[in-house]
Amino acid sequence: MLSLNVDQTLPEPPYAQLRSQVVSAISDGSLAPGAKLPTVRALADGLGLAPGTVARAYKELEADGVIETRGRAGTFVSFAEDPLRSQAQRAAVAYTATVRSLGIDDDEAVRLVTDALRAMR
Repeated sequence: MLSLNVDQTLPEPPYAQLRSQVVSAISDGSLAPGAKLPTVRALADGLGLAPGTVARAYKELEADGVIETRGRAGTFVSFAEDPLRSQAQRAAVAYTATVRSLGIDDDEAVRLVTDALRAMR
């Protein structure tokens, strides 16, 4: 069973907390591909949030390929082989396009990523 919660005292907005928790649940296997997620309204009611907050989290997760909405059937964890890797791949493509447009060479682009990864440890 999916257990999500929102801590209003954290600086991270509620939609971002929900998004992170869904991604973590998929990463740790708590949510398997094809698992049905609660409706926006049910999750919002259960957490005491506005439906728009949950809808934003779902919209961002869907844009990243982590979940998919199947009309009236509901919202499900994507069956993509690895939605997290797919999301990372899209981020890498966007980064590459940005550094190319800035005229940054490959070695410098890789150094920037390496420095950023080290800084986030």
